[in-house]
Amino acid sequence: MFLLWLSFIVSLGIMLWIAQRNLYMGLFVGALLLGIFNLSLPVLGEVLLGVVSDWSIILLAVATGIIPLIGAVLERSGLMDAMIGSLQIQSRNFLMLAPAFLGMLPMPGGALLSAPIVAKAGDGITARDYAAINVWFRHALVMIYPLGGLLATSKMAQMNVYREMVLLIPAFVIMSLLGYWFLVRRVDARLRLRGTFDPHKFFIPLTVIIAAPLLHLLLMNLLPRVIPEIPLVIGVGFSLFLAIAWGKLPRAAFREVFLKTRSWHYFLIIIGMFTFLRVFQATTIAGSISGLVFSKTFLVVGVGFVLGAITGRAQLAISLLLPIFYARYGSGELTPLVFALMYFAAFLGYLMSPIHPCILISLEYFQTRLGAFYRRIAPPFVLIFTGLLAFSWVMLK
Repeated sequence: MFLLWLSFIVSLGIMLWIAQRNLYMGLFVGALLLGIFNLSLPVLGEVLLGVVSDWSIILLAVATGIIPLIGAVLERSGLMDAMIGSLQIQSRNFLMLAPAFLGMLPMPGGALLSAPIVAKAGDGITARDYAAINVWFRHALVMIYPLGGLLATSKMAQMNVYREMVLLIPAFVIMSLLGYWFLVRRVDARLRLRGTFDPHKFFIPLTVIIAAPLLHLLLMNLLPRVIPEIPLVIGVGFSLFLAIAWGKLPRAAFREVFLKTRSWHYFLIIIGMFTFLRVFQATTIAGSISGLVFSKTFLVVGVGFVLGAITGRAQLAISLLLPIFYARYGSGELTPLVFALMYFAAFLGYLMSPIHPCILISLEYFQTRLGAFYRRIAPPFVLIFTGLLAFSWVMLK
């Protein structure tokens, strides 16, 4: 038992250390170390082969690799700047909507894309306010966006991503209201962005963003017998085509965007996540950890939050948490509501993690400190986390 725990701690520690520099490499190395310590080589080889031969995982990875290209093309072509320049909107509302909308464009250093836009809209607020607004609202909407982190994690749990999205909408609403009350309300209501509204410039980027999930959902219902990830690849591929066509992006510019975005990293991250998950499930570690769990709320919310904060990734936290839940309660106990609570807890841990890249980028851009940022964001976080604990305690008994 001692060696089992030691192998897990060592593998997890090395994985997290490498993941700070290269997430997919950390996942692969962690999975291999965990497998070498606890599985025979034939069993480990069978597990690895099972991952790379699973078409649903490969197609999910392909789709995930395409998604950041969509946002990068919108930025490179100027469509995003044109959209923002055409707005006539109260600064308070813009401070919430701009980072939320840009949060749906997963790309390396995405917080750096929304930070200068946020800085244009406020007045009379401090650097820590800007940083808190950028991080809080950037993640409010992406939490329920079906092509964000919810996509891969719901696949891991064998849940319908759109059902989970609906279950998370109340959390999104509460998070947005608390963010407004504590972070945005003090901004002068008289301040406005005074661009010249142009429907063409406004709706093109919006159409590109929503085309993928809409087409995905439509094809899933029209083609129920095909692998669900095929409609997903078609949906995100179509959105990318629209972004390139409407943005009139030359081939050379797209090649530059592709290399800068390094979308193959996202592909490898998904493969790495499922590799670690499958290896972890093949060991007996989850069963040993589950023996320490004394309630569902403690596991789903408490451990979920801690794993999100430690790993700085909601997806990685879920990949660790699911096998423990299965070992303790069985797969039949993982209902859509339970998974929604699990995901939200891990997401809050990720949101508040001191190694969260968006926090670090925002602190650097607005020249403020981590302590000041946490003091500013603490009131809405404490309220929403307390509410999550109370709701889970009632629903998960």
